[in-house]
Amino acid sequence: MTGAGPGGEPESSAPPVVVIVDVANVMGSRPDGWWRDRAGAATRLLERMPALVGRAVEAPDGADRPTVAISRLVAVVEGAAKAASAPDGIDLLPAPADGDTAIVEEAARLAEAGERVLVVTADRGLRARLGDGVQVAGPGWFNELIGR
Repeated sequence: MTGAGPGGEPESSAPPVVVIVDVANVMGSRPDGWWRDRAGAATRLLERMPALVGRAVEAPDGADRPTVAISRLVAVVEGAAKAASAPDGIDLLPAPADGDTAIVEEAARLAEAGERVLVVTADRGLRARLGDGVQVAGPGWFNELIGR
């Protein structure tokens, strides 16, 4: 992870990006017993995220720039994980139905508003549903950023 500029602002060379996290997919990428307590596992994962907001970090493979500045983190939860609580600085989006549809809709809404969007998921079906211009990264990239 690279640092922030003066005053904690992201480095100016790093373009700002809103990161949407497929929490179920990221949780499932590590066999740490998450299935025994999905809400607790989601809460623990969410607690690792706030330090990323406002930071310039190494971009995932295939990105058009070497770094991105995370301007906002949106964590999408579904099922039992909707009982999770998020710390300040993390936008928690409980999926009304399935998480994939909530992620696709949020990514489209943000992209339409002019935001650069990066979705964290390994789900190939979800990736195929994302609009043009939405970047994707796998859970490995995100897990490394949060020290998981």
